[in-house]
Amino acid sequence: MKKFALTVSALAIVVLSIAQELVIRANHSSMPSSETAVFKWDATTHEFGTIKAGVPVTHEFSFTNTGSAPLIISSVQTSCGCTVTEYSKDPIEPGGTGHVKATYNAAKVGQFTKTVTVNANTDDTIVQLTLRGEVVDYL
Repeated sequence: MKKFALTVSALAIVVLSIAQELVIRANHSSMPSSETAVFKWDATTHEFGTIKAGVPVTHEFSFTNTGSAPLIISSVQTSCGCTVTEYSKDPIEPGGTGHVKATYNAAKVGQFTKTVTVNANTDDTIVQLTLRGEVVDYL
């Protein structure tokens, strides 16, 4: 029974993920092809280096919309519950700048790599941002 419930739950997650991607693509395809929003990230990876356990760390990823249409972030998802995000929710006009801020709660000692997935109305609808470092219990 547990396997059945786990299988059904996993299937539901996959179906919802695919449905969300189809909605994003459908919304994006309705935009005229000559007008697109384009992410130009300052960086998509951040190395925290060595950080102390129990002390959350934050990094803000910045971007510019180098396209010809307003850039709209539809969702931001993290790879685990230990990371929370804030991001620009208003449309970013062409030439404008925006951000995705990620805070990692460094609770577990050891190396870490965490990802933040950004969905937007750009040609590359999904962008993956990466946080890396090592958590130690001394500093």
